[in-house]
Amino acid sequence: MASEQDNGRMDGRAFGGRLRRYARVTTTMGGLAARVAGERYLGWDIDRSKHAAELRQALGGLKGPIMKVAQILSTIPDALPAEYADELAGLQADAPAMGWLFTKRRMASELGADWQQKFSQFDREAVSAASLGQVHQAVGQDGQKLAVKLQYPDMQSAIEADLRQLKLLFQLYERYDSAISTSDIYDELSERLYEELDYRREAQNMHLYRHMLAQETCVTVPEHQPDLSTGRLLTMNWLDGTRLMPFLETKPDQATRNQIAKHMFRVWYVPFYYYGVIHGDPHLGNYSIADDNRINLMDFGSIRLFRPEFVAGVIELYKALRDDDKAQAVDAYERWGFVGLDNEAIDVLNMWAGFIYAPLLEDRVRPIQQMRNGKAGRDLAGKVHQELKRIGGIRPPREFVLMDRAAVGLGSVFMHLGAEVNWHELFHDLIDDFSIDKLAERQRDAAKTAGLPASLITPAA
Repeated sequence: MASEQDNGRMDGRAFGGRLRRYARVTTTMGGLAARVAGERYLGWDIDRSKHAAELRQALGGLKGPIMKVAQILSTIPDALPAEYADELAGLQADAPAMGWLFTKRRMASELGADWQQKFSQFDREAVSAASLGQVHQAVGQDGQKLAVKLQYPDMQSAIEADLRQLKLLFQLYERYDSAISTSDIYDELSERLYEELDYRREAQNMHLYRHMLAQETCVTVPEHQPDLSTGRLLTMNWLDGTRLMPFLETKPDQATRNQIAKHMFRVWYVPFYYYGVIHGDPHLGNYSIADDNRINLMDFGSIRLFRPEFVAGVIELYKALRDDDKAQAVDAYERWGFVGLDNEAIDVLNMWAGFIYAPLLEDRVRPIQQMRNGKAGRDLAGKVHQELKRIGGIRPPREFVLMDRAAVGLGSVFMHLGAEVNWHELFHDLIDDFSIDKLAERQRDAAKTAGLPASLITPAA
């Protein structure tokens, strides 16, 4: 057991780390806030594109929660000015890795001083590095190839500093230019970030996905190695595959690209429509493509369980748009958690929903967007933004943060693939037998199998 003196040193290091974090994040985010305020209230002539590029560079060097937040914000319409959202979208992966000295110290702190004896091989250079940690390839004593995910230091203390600065930025932007309330977005981001730092929880999420996708032949989910894992170290079997962009450089034919798109659709939406679970982070670093075109799914930190009624609302809105039934649309939005919507708000929401649902409404082979450069989506988002401002804004339910992130991310993947498939058929294959009661039962059973807390699926009394 640690002595009082040892605990004092640990507290001192944590406090020192927190102070350093406050200083660095305050400089970065405070600079953004100052420029946004100066542009609005002082008439400063701000080159948003240039400053956004500078902000991206600064955040990429910070690592940690603020980089993860930036990734998420880039996918939420109107959470930040468009120029910043576009730049921050590039903060997906491949941050600079920490060196071997860091790795040795961290591995020793997690597995003990003899940690290298637990592997027959451990690569010194990280194969990938992202916002919260980095991954090394290793080989176990049984000869199995492994992926070892190691969390960066001081991440827990970093959260408080990062989120405080984010809250200030949200408050400033919302005050002068936002058409949506960001309070629930902030609460959702906070909760998800704390969860992502708990690698034991991520291991449970991995078990959950192995259960939910056990019957899907188009996907491989890694297997957790509990003897080589802790709360800040996650080890799993290695999955060989090629990332999407290098794969596309091999110029696969249209049939292959369509097949991969169909696989991706089922990998993300079988869990949602059957279990009320979404993988909220489909960016290019979180999956790879195997030689047989199966999807290797990785990184289970950003996972959310939804109320069965929420999933029902997604399907109900589809039917409302299909049948041009405004009353049914209102019911769908209320299932999601919207309150106090008037006719104007419904019309604006339906404008955006009609665009998102368009591929599902058309029973034909088509690309995910008719304009493959994403311009149509950006133009419509701008129009929706102006209309929401005109009517006084709205407050979206917090569940929308990960739902929207997944939809936007997958849409980008499908556009990269140039996929042309019948999205309507893929969707109906999942929803035609939908039942709230059956989903709730499957969700309870899956969560219990994975060892997830009952509080995640049991509504508060």
